[in-house]
Amino acid sequence: MNLNKLLRKNILGMNPYSSARDEYKDIQNDMVFLDANENPFDSALNRYPDPQQTDLKTLISKQKNVAANQILLGNGSDEVLDLIFRAFCEPNIDSIITLPPTYGMYDVLANLNAVENLQVPLSSDFQLEVDAILATIKAQTKLLFICSPNNPSGNTVDRIAIERLLNGFQGLVVIDEAYIDFTEESSWIQSLNAYPNLIVTQTLSKAYGLAGIRLGICYASEEIIAVLNKIKPSYNTNTLTQDAALKALQNKDIVSDQITTVLKERSRLMKAFKTYVFIKKIHPSEANFILIKVDDANKRYDELIKKGIVVRNRSSQLNCKNCLRITVGTPSENAQLLTLLKTLK
Repeated sequence: MNLNKLLRKNILGMNPYSSARDEYKDIQNDMVFLDANENPFDSALNRYPDPQQTDLKTLISKQKNVAANQILLGNGSDEVLDLIFRAFCEPNIDSIITLPPTYGMYDVLANLNAVENLQVPLSSDFQLEVDAILATIKAQTKLLFICSPNNPSGNTVDRIAIERLLNGFQGLVVIDEAYIDFTEESSWIQSLNAYPNLIVTQTLSKAYGLAGIRLGICYASEEIIAVLNKIKPSYNTNTLTQDAALKALQNKDIVSDQITTVLKERSRLMKAFKTYVFIKKIHPSEANFILIKVDDANKRYDELIKKGIVVRNRSSQLNCKNCLRITVGTPSENAQLLTLLKTLK
């Protein structure tokens, strides 16, 4: 793959902003820093954060068995996705492919960056229509977004189908693995070296319980990561975020226990949902949520809201008519939900 043919011409020739911390990297505790116009009075947060997040990337690299230079960190996955658009999609010329129903931010970013979004619907069981996708590709199509496990359906996407697209598409295939920790399927990051056009995104917002710190992770070839590093804001991941992420990644037993609880509760909910006559279908889930089809989504949504339980009405999404998406809560929250559902007629 010739990455230069995919890059926007202005990105290919631009020079990145060089911050004070980029220019001097050999930091020692006893040094005097008068280079970055920072407040000199120590507050633990008066210094700019490490722009390359070295400690955090080193730990992620070790845990994921991926080279540190194949990792980019962003202010949530949405920033990572936006950087990919900015690097590779020429406004008002290029296009992307998305596969509805899927994560809505892909379409938002396409509109924001003035990029055509070619939508190829998933099948009725939320799998890829590979032939239709390949037939939709244009000469200017740069990106293909696949969410697996998919949001809002919760299922993983067939690996053989994804491999066909990786081999058949000359652009970049972005696999969004926000919910990968809740499935037994292996991550695509282990296939990065086999597919130079593969980008994988993950997050600490779901399984790690750190949605509030906004940390997205991008894995790709060294060449792609170098491009994204060139255009990202220098200090896009703040000190508090880096510290919280390090702490969570160093205490994976807590995360593992919480994932185990979520999976048990997911099974409990799916079993219980079968007993309610107004729930017409329970879609298979390998995420931390369950998509159910009910008799009247608007009615059931309003009934739950009135009792203080908030779910998502996904009826506006393709192939999701009368569907509610229910996040797996704590055992006590799930008990509240099930108790309330018993009262609905």
